[in-house]
Amino acid sequence: MTAVAARAPAPAPARNRAGTYLYVTAGTLASILFLLPLAWALLRSFMPDSLVTQAPAGTDFSHLTTGNYSGLISTNDILRYALNSLLVAAGTAVLTAVVATMAGYGFARFRFRGSGIVFALVIATLMVPFQALLTPLFLEMHTLGLTNSLLGLALFYTTFNLPFGVFVMRNTFLQIPWELSEAAAVDGASTLRTLVSVLRPLVVPGIATTVLYAFLFSWTEFVGALTFLTSSNLYTLPLALLNMEYGSVGQVNFGYLEAGAVIAMIPCVLLYIGLQRFYIRGLMSGVVKG
Repeated sequence: MTAVAARAPAPAPARNRAGTYLYVTAGTLASILFLLPLAWALLRSFMPDSLVTQAPAGTDFSHLTTGNYSGLISTNDILRYALNSLLVAAGTAVLTAVVATMAGYGFARFRFRGSGIVFALVIATLMVPFQALLTPLFLEMHTLGLTNSLLGLALFYTTFNLPFGVFVMRNTFLQIPWELSEAAAVDGASTLRTLVSVLRPLVVPGIATTVLYAFLFSWTEFVGALTFLTSSNLYTLPLALLNMEYGSVGQVNFGYLEAGAVIAMIPCVLLYIGLQRFYIRGLMSGVVKG
């Protein structure tokens, strides 16, 4: 019997190793470019106000203090404003995800006359800046009694996050084989039961993308909150930071501002890290041709 000598695997070409090194080096440099401003902002938030506005020096590290954070909590009630922002952002994210999921499922699974036109109109609203609609929306919400309300602000944000959410969820549902829905229908499952029990685990990446986009938008949005909120106890974090900058009789405490900016970054960073793997997969659903 003829034995075939097993050949040892050929070593990786030098070109491949060089490409790997280049990839790792570029990724490391890009990470440093993104993380360095965050680290610098975090460091400055622990500096006294007198050092924040000065040129950086090596001795700054010996004057680090938590006075900015304690001052924000004790004198500026920053936690209440952060809670207001968190309630609005979380409510917007949840409501947007629920409505966008149902609408995306409808556009992906049900064909009706004019469905393409309706979906095109939904996507077309992405090109309309919400600042152009502030006046009519303010009048409408004032008539409904939703101005100066965190609920009204969440509904306002949900309205402008829905087009993107519907787009993502429709393309996410288009990736799922139609046979799954048919099999569930044969077993006697209703449309809602199919959506909740069968398809929901498969569309988590799209839901995560919608939640993250809606949360970040409403957490950092300023113009809408300035327009619809008039009571200071309902202010969101961006409004509170603006008052902190201009409401101190011409004297600005930049240490407080740096600490407030770091507090504003924390939920965004944590949410993005937690949903990152779903977020990337959810964005890839947008390349599917519907």
